[in-house]
Amino acid sequence: MTQYSQSRAFAFAVLTLLMWSPAATAFKLTLAHATVLQTLAVAVVVSSVTLLFMVTLAGQGRALIQTLQNHWQITLVAGLMNPVIYYLVLFEAYDRLPAQLAQPINITWTIVLSLMAGMLLKQPIRRFDYWAAWVSYAGVIIIVSQGDPKLLLTADWWGVGLAIFSTLIWAGYWTLNIRDQRAPLVGMCLNFVVASPVVVAIWWGLDGQVPPWQGLLGGIYIGLFEMSLAFFCWSLALKSTPNAATISNLIFLSPFISLQFIEWLVGETIHWTTYAGLLIIIAGIVFQQWMHQRVERTGLS
Repeated sequence: MTQYSQSRAFAFAVLTLLMWSPAATAFKLTLAHATVLQTLAVAVVVSSVTLLFMVTLAGQGRALIQTLQNHWQITLVAGLMNPVIYYLVLFEAYDRLPAQLAQPINITWTIVLSLMAGMLLKQPIRRFDYWAAWVSYAGVIIIVSQGDPKLLLTADWWGVGLAIFSTLIWAGYWTLNIRDQRAPLVGMCLNFVVASPVVVAIWWGLDGQVPPWQGLLGGIYIGLFEMSLAFFCWSLALKSTPNAATISNLIFLSPFISLQFIEWLVGETIHWTTYAGLLIIIAGIVFQQWMHQRVERTGLS
């Protein structure tokens, strides 16, 4: 029986928040010294080792082989989606864009998830889902413009497109997870374990260079904190609370804290339009969540 403890859940949620908030800064600082493939290879291998250690520590080591035998198809597909394709696209977006642009776009995946789940899983897509998407992507346009509509003509739309594409991959991954019968920690570990040789092969074939020590340390940090430990702490937070909504709302603080790290450590001047656009994006997400809760309570559409 699960033992609920709101203080324990809050502690793990705050710990997750502290690990996720500097992620955008870690991406930019690492990519300043290492290529996308070098960063991906180091981070995925480190994350695989970390997750294997956590699974063993949790006494679920034997479950890895059995789960792989019974669910090898979803393991291969999920592993290719996350971490291979998702982080490859995300790192490329961060390599091209200012962090204050790439990071807010990334959180729009929750909007994409509801639309994708509707199309792929035949779940109802309601009018407010489309309104929420329009509102959130209006926030993206405001951030891209930096307060000057002329900048929309010279913006790196390829980079913006990659950032948006990463949300499609991430939403697709979590849509797949809805049907995933594997234990969360075991499933995540298997995803990274099967992805590691693929990532290393891509790095070896297309790059083959070892990053300098700054890039190596950055990749290790990303693999430890952004990819593996944060997920583990977040899952513990959700398991420890009787009310997941109160814990989930804490994550909305992450992008604002992240902007401070970007300004302090990356050296980007954060434009007022970034804060305005981010507030609009989150407003769209909160509106969508509130409407879904209202529909569940009242049965109204």
